[in-house]
Amino acid sequence: MRKLIVITGPTAVGKTDLCLNVAEELQIPIINADSRQLFRELKIGTAAPTEEQMARAKHYFVGTLGISDYYSASMYEQDVLKLLNELFQQSDYALLSGGSMMYIDAVCNGIDDIPTVDDVTRETLKRRLSEEGLPTLVEELHRLDPEHWAIVDRQNPRRVIHALEICMMTGQTYTSFRKADQRKQTFGSLGQRRPFDIIKIGLNRDREELYNRINQRVDQMMADGLLEEAYSMTPYRNVNALNTVGYKELFNYFDGVWPLDEAVARIKGNTRRYARKQLTWFKRDTQMRWFHPDDRQDIMTYIEEFKN
Repeated sequence: MRKLIVITGPTAVGKTDLCLNVAEELQIPIINADSRQLFRELKIGTAAPTEEQMARAKHYFVGTLGISDYYSASMYEQDVLKLLNELFQQSDYALLSGGSMMYIDAVCNGIDDIPTVDDVTRETLKRRLSEEGLPTLVEELHRLDPEHWAIVDRQNPRRVIHALEICMMTGQTYTSFRKADQRKQTFGSLGQRRPFDIIKIGLNRDREELYNRINQRVDQMMADGLLEEAYSMTPYRNVNALNTVGYKELFNYFDGVWPLDEAVARIKGNTRRYARKQLTWFKRDTQMRWFHPDDRQDIMTYIEEFKN
């Protein structure tokens, strides 16, 4: 049986280095599952693989989109499944790695058939966002769908509003349109099993160690030119791809809302908060086996256990 190795974990945990070693040992490419690394203009702020790293192993879905291009988890699911059909002709293994929760979930479990939102509901919530503000809508989502409220990015109006649209339009929770836990573990869209086994590997570190790495990464991004990269993106600041930690804080600096040191501190704090959210999401998956990123031999031994 062909096997998809999924290596995930919070931002800055050390996925890139480990995946390069796994890819080299198994002689397979890396399929990127970081939704922001798809955009070619966002190299620094997304910690996209460097040219040197991409020379060590072929990467797919890195820098393939322009900042204004529309893309979704559903489109990603279909594109990756098509690619896997090709890759499995060359090897019994494929490697998917990243920290975008919905993208990984889409490939492993499929996208649920979430209803299309009607124009009346969409315009109603758009108006309410303008008049009442995001905190009020976040609190309403907490009341209507506390399970999704616990994992959604509450600073992202698009995601909060979309969940509320589904709740208001259907009278059901947004969560109810996600798969039941047991079906999510092994079945794809419409309950069809994926034609490959999935080996899920989660990476984690002690919290203090992880937070220090996050802070150091942000400092390195600033040294590498994140400020200039973000400034070049100001004409596109309203596109969804830029509603992202690292860019939205610097936009506030450009607007005079915060001094630069405050913006950088906010990037660090919001990145730590996002890492906690990622861990909350991934730790619900009972099929995930957790390792420290430095335990490379243990990880390779674990992969080998699935050989037959």
